[in-house]
Amino acid sequence: MLVCPSKTEIRSLVAGYRRARRTVALVPTMGYLHEGHLALVREAKRQAEKVIVSIFVNPTQFGPNEDLDSYPRDTDRDLALLEQEGVDGVFLPSPEEMYSTGGATFVEVPELSGMLQGALRPRHFRGVSTVVTKLFNIVQPDAAFFGEKDYQQLTLIRQMVRDLDMPIEIIAHPTVREEDGLALSSRNVRLSESHRQQAVVLSKALSAAESAAKTDPDIENLKNVIHETLNGAPDGKLESVDIRDAETLAEVAGHPARPVVVLLAVRFGSVLLIDQRVIANLLKVVDGNKGNQI
Repeated sequence: MLVCPSKTEIRSLVAGYRRARRTVALVPTMGYLHEGHLALVREAKRQAEKVIVSIFVNPTQFGPNEDLDSYPRDTDRDLALLEQEGVDGVFLPSPEEMYSTGGATFVEVPELSGMLQGALRPRHFRGVSTVVTKLFNIVQPDAAFFGEKDYQQLTLIRQMVRDLDMPIEIIAHPTVREEDGLALSSRNVRLSESHRQQAVVLSKALSAAESAAKTDPDIENLKNVIHETLNGAPDGKLESVDIRDAETLAEVAGHPARPVVVLLAVRFGSVLLIDQRVIANLLKVVDGNKGNQI
């Protein structure tokens, strides 16, 4: 496994793979790797001949009051895990390597950047789309792998790739969870013991909504079920509950005819947790008086 701190080194490595006609996959990460990241690596290895993992805590996607300085880091551990997985190369740039002095160009997907988590975290998704574009330009992979847990990010990157005609396949992997259902996240290590126990309420709320949709998929009913479940975590501060079209993230109401995605954001102390669930089997409600579907 070759560790490349510079753009020149990673480009040279990938150029060698290209000359040998090898397919190349990229797994972008911010480090402090967990089983969710490793699941992406394994899927990338299954689908491509060479796998590059990037480790970069991107400062441009953190707001002034967010947790950039306290974001967990353990590069030595990350590299050991990636070597065990048989990764071919690691792109490990510094902020100075990624962002030249005086850089003034950003990439933004305006509508998707401004809704949902983007409304709560201004400029966050501009930072995401810019750094992902830079990574794609530097590595030039055939495919890139992302987790579904960051669903808005995944949707935004897919839109960006389509709009800018990037010749890269975006491949999503289902959310990887702890045994009790908590979605894996690098931020989980910062939860207190009490908050860790309460945090499972996110996955419980998603499961409750999925179950409720089997009998009454009305959006307001699903939101009520979610709120009732989240009340079981006394220390959880609800940031947002959204139910959107699973493909476009457009707002939905009533009884949707297409799959929806439930998006949750709950804060425990200083730690913001997000989770999601796509509900695809929405049953139409039957009018008992007329026997008609409505």
